[in-house]
Formats: sequence, structure tokens, C-alpha cells
Amino acid sequence: MRSLTFALALLLVLPAAAEARDATITSFDGTQIVLSFHPSPGGGKAPTILQGHGWAGSRATDPNAASDETTGNVGVGALRKAGFNVLTWDSRGFGNSGGTVTVDAPDKEARDVMALIDWLAQQPEAQLDKAGDPRVGMTGVSYAGGIELTTAALDKRIDAIAPIIAWHSLTTSLYKEQTVKGGWASALTAAGIPGSKGRLDPHILSAFTSGATTGRLSDEDRDWFASRGPGDMVKQITVPTFLVEGTADTLFTLKEAITNAEQLKANGVPTKMMWFCGGHGVCLTGAGPKGHIEAAVVAWLKRYVAQDAGQDTGPEFEWLADDAVWRSTTSYPVAPGTPVTASGKGTLVLNPADAVSGTIATAAPAANAVNVAVTAPSAAQLVGEPKLTLTYSGTGVGTHVFAQLVDVKRNLVVGNQATPIPVTLDGQPHTISRPLEAIAASATAGTQHTLQLIGGTQLYGPVRGAAAITFSAIDLSLPTVGAAAVSGGANLLPPTRTCLSKRKFAIRVRGANPKVTVDGKRVKVRKGRATIDLRGKPKGTVKVKVTVKRKGKTVRETRTYKTCTAKTKR
Repeated sequence: MRSLTFALALLLVLPAAAEARDATITSFDGTQIVLSFHPSPGGGKAPTILQGHGWAGSRATDPNAASDETTGNVGVGALRKAGFNVLTWDSRGFGNSGGTVTVDAPDKEARDVMALIDWLAQQPEAQLDKAGDPRVGMTGVSYAGGIELTTAALDKRIDAIAPIIAWHSLTTSLYKEQTVKGGWASALTAAGIPGSKGRLDPHILSAFTSGATTGRLSDEDRDWFASRGPGDMVKQITVPTFLVEGTADTLFTLKEAITNAEQLKANGVPTKMMWFCGGHGVCLTGAGPKGHIEAAVVAWLKRYVAQDAGQDTGPEFEWLADDAVWRSTTSYPVAPGTPVTASGKGTLVLNPADAVSGTIATAAPAANAVNVAVTAPSAAQLVGEPKLTLTYSGTGVGTHVFAQLVDVKRNLVVGNQATPIPVTLDGQPHTISRPLEAIAASATAGTQHTLQLIGGTQLYGPVRGAAAITFSAIDLSLPTVGAAAVSGGANLLPPTRTCLSKRKFAIRVRGANPKVTVDGKRVKVRKGRATIDLRGKPKGTVKVKVTVKRKGKTVRETRTYKTCTAKTKR
């Protein structure tokens, strides 16, 4: 009886777990912003994560919402399980909120977030640093990622952010080299009109109309999109920032995260960058073990928002190559290895009647192209921005060609990426150098790549103009990672650990004129023995082929060896 009485008394003094609730706040200009507040399941006070939604979407209302592997979004349920309150909201002009969509503008949507933080500071479940200043972080994908970067530059109450598949500038992402990314522009406009119930700023529709017809924007529309942020506002961010971007993301490419990371690191801001296979686009090469992004983002927020110094946030840079294996280094740019180079020449005829390759979200191999074969080493990690130099002359009408790297065996474009290259067609010789969209590819024995120069791709739109362009010199340089820089993968989740072989052994070879190859690469035979070195290779098998002369006959033999076992995991 006494134990029952004690238990009842204990229940009376423990704080009850608060229930989720909706609220409507009035922003600075009278716009009504609707939110949902999901308290931590543990009850009491806790740090809070603000999570927005994607373009044309609405807030998460399920307190146990799951994470999304394809976009990288970390679910409300995972954040609450980690001990956070979660506040979600309908961005201005979308869902149940009022106002006009102005694309994460610093003077509109960012000030809405500031009003949300003011409201949060008054909630009994919110842990405070001081009056009016809650302990708060932000995460979310795409449109939500953009508002994180913009708001963190303006409101110092934010303690850390983890923007996922976000951008640096809407002009470098949607209007690269002054040509509209027409496929995505069509898709975003088609989703935005009903999603906002027509409440889109007029510049959005004006830009879509001119982009669809000419491939270009007016100066006024270009400047409007440039002012949406974050751009150089990133230089004002002082809080720890975790940038997650997709290798297969053709809307906001890896370059957007690279630029943000460069500006943050230049200011000494704690910065981490992760590349995964997903985002705005389609992963065609394998997404790797599930749960890795969720674990990494939660660890970052627990370390810098919840102030858990024991949290391991992993290496500064992690990437998933197109072999679906996670790798990492201590910094980005990575310590470089010897670049892979290729050169060629050829003539490209631009014809507006040509059917362009790919889809609005994925580049694809093209039939009408100048092709340059690329021979890579049997084992190389191609990570970063390739460099392309073109010497050409041409006549006719046209403003751009497009460069893409094709994986020949898979018959797909690496990362689904195509890069616009501006050209001047006045009959005179010109030379232009440009970085291509960044890639993360694993070259192994038998890998074949081809650089293609093409006249159009559905990512950007039709071939605009008719012309003939002769490339007298095409020079490509693909960046590689120095062998010592690859650490073998991140260690936040057991499934991401990779098995790397430690095997090195000799085999006997009997016969004259011996020839031994390991996965197509020849090894030396000395005194009837060949050394088979499998060290550093991931889990799998390799084929060792032996050819010798015996009694005047050629004898061929193939042996298969396992690279590693579970005991060699690291």
C-alpha cells in the first residue's frame, strides 16, 4: 500500500507530456502564419527544431512523421525521438497561411520565421537561453533549406542549421550561364500555381513565360530572383551549418552547397557537407544504406542545439559515389590525386528540329554529340568539379552548348548533370574554360566514360538556334581524390561501415610465358609466383586470370577470390 501511495505521489510531481497543438500568429505585416507545435515526448522543457516544407507544400502535422530517404528530409518523429520539440509551419502563401509567395525573401519569409521564434519563446515547453531567446535549430529540404540559410544570417537566436538540398543563389541554380533551366521552371510553376492558390509574386510567372519562349530572363526578373537570398548573406551566418546536397540533384546542384561551404569556412563557421544520391532528381546508381542522413542530421542538431558535447558529428566531408559506397575526408576540397585527362575535337551541328535527350530532371546520353573518350585508372574516385576548355569557331544562331559525362557501360549521364557553356558564333576562333557540375563517381577496372558536347537537353529546353560549331581542341580534366584522403566512410551508423580488404598473397604459376591479370590489370610473375594484392578493395570478389604455355599449348585458367570478410570491417 505504501509503495502504491508513493508511486501515485511521484506521478503527481512529474511533468505531463504536452500535446501537439496548432496556432496562428500575425507576422510583421499582418500576414497570418499557421503553425503546428509538436512537443518533445519526454515532457518538460526542451530545445526546439523549426522545420519548414518544400515548394508548394504545407507543414507536417503528424508528430511521428517519418524521414524521407529520397529527399533527405528528417521526419518530425525522428527529431522528437532525439529529444526536441518540433515547430512546423505553412510558409507565406502556401497551405493555410496568408500572403503572397515571395520565394524565401529576407524581408518577407525570413521575418515570418523571426515571428515564429518570438512565439516559441513564450511557450512553456521551450528551453530558453534567455528571455525571448529560445534554444532553437532549423532543418528541412529545398524551399525550407533556403529559408534556413537566409534567416540564420539575420536572426542570431538560431543556434545551428542543417539545410538539405538548398541553394546558394537562384540565379546560379535556375539561370546558370544566363540560360533558364526550362525543365525545372515548368515543373515548379505547374506545382506553385495550385499550391499557392494563385498567390505567386508576378515575377515568378513573368520569368516562366520569358524563359519558356526565349530561354532568358529580363534584367528585372533576374535581379528579383537574385535578391531572394541567401547569396552573399551566407557570409553573415555565424552558427554551425550542416549542408546536405544531392549528387543526382539537377535543380540545386552540388555547386550550390560547395559555394555555401566555401563562404562559411572562410568565416571560421563550423561546417559539414554531405553528398547523397537523391534530392531534386532521380538516383539511378544506388542510395546506399538507409538512415545515414537522418543519423547525421540528428547528431549535428544534438551537438550544436542540444549542446551535447559527446555527440560525434563525423568528418567534415562525406560523399556517396555512384557505387553506393559512403566515403569521407577531413575537409573539402579534398586532397587531390592525379587528375584524369582527355582531349579531342569535332564538329557539332545545332538543329532546332532535333529531339533533345533526357527528361526535365535527368540528363541522358545524346545521339547528336561530339564525343571524347575518357580513360580513367582502374581505381580512382572522381570527386569535385571537372574542368573543361574549348577552342572553337562557329557560324549561325545559338548561344550555348551543353557538356555532360556519360557512363558508357550503364548508358547514363554521371549524376544526371549537364552544364551549359556559352558560345560566340561569329566565325572567329574563341577559347573558353568552365568548371562542369560537380560529380562523385567511382572508376574501377572496366569503367568507361565519354564527354559529350550537345546542342540541347530537356533539363534546359530545346535547341535554340541553327549553327555549325567546330571544336579544334577539347580538353577535359577530372578531379580525383588522393588515396590517403579517403577514410573509408563515415561511422555514424553501423550499416555505413564498409569492408576493406587486407588480403595480399602469392599464387604459383607453372608454365612458360606466364601472364596473370587481376580484374584486367596485369601483375608481374617472378620465379613462378605472382603476388595478388587485394588490400583496400571493398567487399566482393575479384577474378584472377592466368595464361601459360604448357607442352606447346596455351592454357587459360580463371580463379575467383574473395576480397575481405567481416573481420576486416572498419
